[in-house]
Formats: sequence, C-alpha cells, structure tokens
Amino acid sequence: MTLIKSISGIRGTIGGKPGDALTPVDIIKFSSAYGAWLTMRNPGVRCKVVIGRDARISGEMVSGLVVSTLCSLGIDVIDTGLSTTPTVEMAVPYHQAQGGIILTASHNPKQWNALKLLNEKGEFISANDGTELLRIAESDEVVFADVNKLGQVSLDQLSIARHIESILALPYVDRKAIAAKNFKVAIDCVNSTGGIAVPALLKALGVSEVIELFCTPDGQFPHNPEPLPEHLTEISKEVVKKGAHLGLVVDPDVDRLAIVCEDGEMFGEEYTLVSIADFILQHKKGNTVSNLSSTRALRDVTEKHGGKHSAAAVGEVNVVEMMKATNAVIGGEGNGGVILPELHYGRDALAGIALFLTHLAKYGKSCSMLRASYPDYFISKNKIELTPEINVDLILENIRTKYAKQPINIVDGVKIEFDKEWVHLRKSNTEPIIRIYSESQSMTTANNLAEKIISDIKDILTSIK
Repeated sequence: MTLIKSISGIRGTIGGKPGDALTPVDIIKFSSAYGAWLTMRNPGVRCKVVIGRDARISGEMVSGLVVSTLCSLGIDVIDTGLSTTPTVEMAVPYHQAQGGIILTASHNPKQWNALKLLNEKGEFISANDGTELLRIAESDEVVFADVNKLGQVSLDQLSIARHIESILALPYVDRKAIAAKNFKVAIDCVNSTGGIAVPALLKALGVSEVIELFCTPDGQFPHNPEPLPEHLTEISKEVVKKGAHLGLVVDPDVDRLAIVCEDGEMFGEEYTLVSIADFILQHKKGNTVSNLSSTRALRDVTEKHGGKHSAAAVGEVNVVEMMKATNAVIGGEGNGGVILPELHYGRDALAGIALFLTHLAKYGKSCSMLRASYPDYFISKNKIELTPEINVDLILENIRTKYAKQPINIVDGVKIEFDKEWVHLRKSNTEPIIRIYSESQSMTTANNLAEKIISDIKDILTSIK
C-alpha cells in the first residue's frame, strides 16, 4: 500500500492502514488541512470550493468524504460530479471560488486515487503553499464549524458544456474547417470521464464520425491508463480497420492527449505539444515552455517561428510559473499536456483536440504527413535502482563534475546538453532511484547515451564504496 504526500497533492492506493495508504482517515485529514489552509488564507470570507472527479471506482466514496469534511469546516462546496481536471480548473474562477479539489490519480491504475489541490485561480497550489498545508495536516490547528455555520452543497452540471463553449470561442479553433474535412475519428477514453467530454466536444466541432472505444465512465480501465504506445494497441488497430483519419487518446482525468496516425502509428506524445505549438505560433508569435525532460523538437519549432523556448523543472506548477515569467503563448509537458494561457493555465486535452483538429484540417494532408514535417527526435526512458543508504545527490554531483565542459542545467536534477542530444537525470522523491531520460535523433543513439550515463554511475558507485 502506498501514500505519497507532496506539494502537488495527496495520492495513494485505496485500502490498508491509515498513514500507509489513502484511507478514509487520511482523506479526512488532508481535506481538513486544505480547508483550514483555505480559511486562514481568506479571513472573514465564507469559502467556496469546486470539486470534481474522474470515473475511477473509489471516486464516489472519496468525494463523499471530501465534501462532508469541507462542509464540516463551514466551507460551501460546488460539486461538478464526473468531470475532467481542466474543467474543474476552469470552474473555480467561474464560480469565484477560493479553491478547488480534483479527485483523480491521473494515469495511475484503478487502485489509486488522489486529491489534487487548486488555488483561487484554478491553478495547482505553489510549493510554499503545499508545504504549509502539509504542516497543518500534522498539527492540531484545524477548527471545525459549529452546527449553524456548516457548509452547503450545490451541483454544477453544466461545467463540461461551458468548458467546450470556451474552447469553441478560441480564435484559433475553426469549426467550419474541421467540419469541411468530414473527419472520421477513433477515440479511447479508458472508461473514464473523457467518455463524457470527448464525444461532446467532437460533436460540437463538427466531426463527421466518431468511433468510440472504452467510453463508458465506470472506472474499469480496459488497459493501463497511461497513454503510452504499448498500451494503445487496440485503438491503433481500430484506426486502420475503420479507415479513420486519426485516433485520439486521453488519460482518466483528460489532461493528457496522445494521437494515433491514420496508418496506426503513434504521432508521439512528445509531438502533441510540438504540433499544437507550431500551429499557435503561426497565428501568434511568442515564447514557449516545456519541462526539462521534453523533446528538443519544441525548441526547434519555436526558434523557427522567431520565439524563445525555456525549460522548466518537471511538474505542471513549474511549467506554469515559467510560462508566466517568460510570457509564453503556449507551453506544456512532453507527456501530451498542452497549456494555452488564453484559456487557462492548466494542461487541457480537450483544448488540445480542438487545436490539433483545426491544425490538421488547415494542413490539408494526412496525420502521418503532418508528423513527418517535424524534426525527428527519440527519447529513451530508463532508471537505475540504488540501495537506500546511497547518497543520490553525491552521485549527481559527480556526474555534473565529469561533464562540466558541457552545457548543464541543475534546476531539476542534472541535464547535460550534447549538440543535438541531451540526457536528464532526476532522483525520485519516494524511492532510491535515478530516472534517466535521454534524447537523440535515433532511438539507438538515445539508448547508447543512456547506457553511457548508467555506466558512469556504476563507476562512481564503485569509487565511493
């Protein structure tokens, strides 16, 4: 059983002992801490919190506990029910709420759930705020409301519809161009809330035919819900079999988008952001941001359009912070997350779908040809497992010293640049692991680069024993 407490939220597996997993005791504990933090942050204000959940099996149970806990603190709750992460993010400022909670474990398997915590802007809370919230959770500072001041619950059943309307209103989205192409689109929504939102969006965009795979929002994930190529064999076959123009895949909470070309080949999660950024930059010149582990292709495309690309530490909150600092017109992460500030500062697969379909419609050629128009880079993802007593920071420092003559970024671990290649080493916060991401212009050379770094680490381990 697992319980992970971090600034980005509280996640864990359902069932087990309090403190070891995401049990009802832990859900109440951290919901109380969030409510207390929100109340302290807004003195004299009767706070409102927007909540929503993906379709995982434990969702209704977790939601009931969170709602009751917030009400017990005198906080009013606006419940969007089965929703998506970006929908809840947009609903917070719409309702002028003081915060929001998304109940989702994102791409994790069905035994997981989580509380993702938002501020009044509908953005993930900051590192400092997260640290303060975790402190409150371990204290006895939480004060519950008396019976006359308990919070009230109201339902918002129109949040997804409003989200779709906001996307359609974007100046970049061209419904007429999409409708004119008579697109046939296959979708895989992994039996979560994408099964509600994605078909509704595609209908609103004028897509001619939608082939639905796994669109029943019952939380019974038919495959590993992380949208990686090895998990998407079913939709790949279906796209070819049905002669679809493309396939679209979202994760359980609909903030990540993966695309399948008409020939059944993956467009590449990394290239979701690359292609959409290319499209946006054609209409609005400016800067872009992705994280340190995302493909170099985004930098190439940004510079082609006369902009500057910046790399942030891994994590949406870090990407958003750098986007604001650099006034970026678009950003996101290489895992299929697209952030368009004109809509909101959050990864949004629904916005990504609308922008990509407009881009493809106006490009006028096949999905595979669009992918072929971008620089080819390949990312190899590896890890090296260590024993708990090993000083991971010392290893990273040794690697940094060894490659001191190369351009190095230490914002998040150690990233080393080699002309058209790079390698990024990050330590895990929860286990003795170094994750190693490497990118090159072929998978072979990307793997070779990773193997070279792993060999270096083994040499360092030998020398410090």
